[in-house]
Amino acid sequence: MAADRRIVIENCAIATVDGDDTEYASGHLVLAGNRIESLGPGPAPAGLDGVARRIDATGHLATPGLVNTHHHFYQWITRGLATDHNLFDWLVALYPTWARIDEPMVRAAARGSLAMMARGGVTTAMDHHYVFPRGSGDLSGAIIEAARDTGVRFTLARGSMDRGEKDGGLPPDFAVETLDDALAATEETVRRHHDASFDAMTQVAVAPCSPFSVSTELMRQGADLARRLGVRLHTHGSETVEEEKFCHELFGMGPTDYFESTGWLGEDVWMAHCVHMNDSDIAAFARTGTGVAHCPSSNARLAAGIARVPDMLAAGVPVGLGVDGTASNESGELHTELRNALLVNRLGAHREAALTARQALRLGTQGGARVLGRAGEIGSLEPGKLADLVLWRMDTLAHASIADPVAALVLGAAAPVTASFVDGLQIVENGRLLTADEDAIARSTRAEARRLADIAARG
Repeated sequence: MAADRRIVIENCAIATVDGDDTEYASGHLVLAGNRIESLGPGPAPAGLDGVARRIDATGHLATPGLVNTHHHFYQWITRGLATDHNLFDWLVALYPTWARIDEPMVRAAARGSLAMMARGGVTTAMDHHYVFPRGSGDLSGAIIEAARDTGVRFTLARGSMDRGEKDGGLPPDFAVETLDDALAATEETVRRHHDASFDAMTQVAVAPCSPFSVSTELMRQGADLARRLGVRLHTHGSETVEEEKFCHELFGMGPTDYFESTGWLGEDVWMAHCVHMNDSDIAAFARTGTGVAHCPSSNARLAAGIARVPDMLAAGVPVGLGVDGTASNESGELHTELRNALLVNRLGAHREAALTARQALRLGTQGGARVLGRAGEIGSLEPGKLADLVLWRMDTLAHASIADPVAALVLGAAAPVTASFVDGLQIVENGRLLTADEDAIARSTRAEARRLADIAARG
């Protein structure tokens, strides 16, 4: 879309989530091509040339698009299983099923995961995929294709596991790669798919799965690989007390010290969960600029605990929000995490002072952009940034009597998405995807879930 084909959005409340938390009770935005050209209070300036479309957004709140910083798309077809397990027992129960996934299953699961997020306000998604059974096809390619078809901005965290049961890990031996195969496949994925440009729609990160499924050598060489290729690093960290015990028994140190010893702290690193962090751990993350993907619903579902998000933010740690896999967060939506992040953290030591509604919104937008290394491009509504934004309807029964639209979005019922734009293109209208057939996706995911369950049952 050329700059002379502008989209003008008017008469909406605006929460920019910029550095000053600028808000307008009634304002406008002008999109030109894939960029935000201007925004401000009141109606758009008169005399704009090349306006292709005007949107009267009366009764709406405009925010940056939501940014998801941790997910496992393939789990869409194993939802509702092992519902009363802690993390390690849940993994042991589900790994034998996950080890049977193939390319059609992963494609269907990715399309389901992406569709659910996109229709709920996510404009930038990520997937940490680390299960690559032998002979299963081009799983990374299938995931990236699904993201491209859905129209969302996307980061693939190309995961890996090389510590199977025989080496003291949790995954079945037939579900892991060798060290050399994992590194080679990861490098190939980066070279084929990573785009480092400002308006990139697809980026790739290096992402060995976790300390209890990956060898120390894969962690070290994975970090070296990422820095040689100029991409980011992602893994799970400090999720449970069992993981803390595992690290002390196997490595003689806690998770954060282990990560630092393998080169896994730095401004180019972000980790999922980080629930069990002491003061020195938080200080290390702050000192090195290491980011955190906070996943409150999944942490609660697996009884992992309450992450110290207020303390992380106070120390300057970059923090975003994550859905996590839908086998531990069956809704698969990120906007629910705004509310749950606020509520769960108020159950912790800081109580009512833990997080505000605006801090929760920042976690899901600018915080996530910072964690993914894209804070200069997305995550806030500012001139020159990419045109990734959402119009939330706030004048229905669910929200109309809540005077503060940001509080309504965070604390109220799930707000309808009237329009969602990614790269200046509308992908959602009145809560429905414009880029895919949701009913067809539902049928496909159900069929692939049944096929996987049948294969797993046969062993």
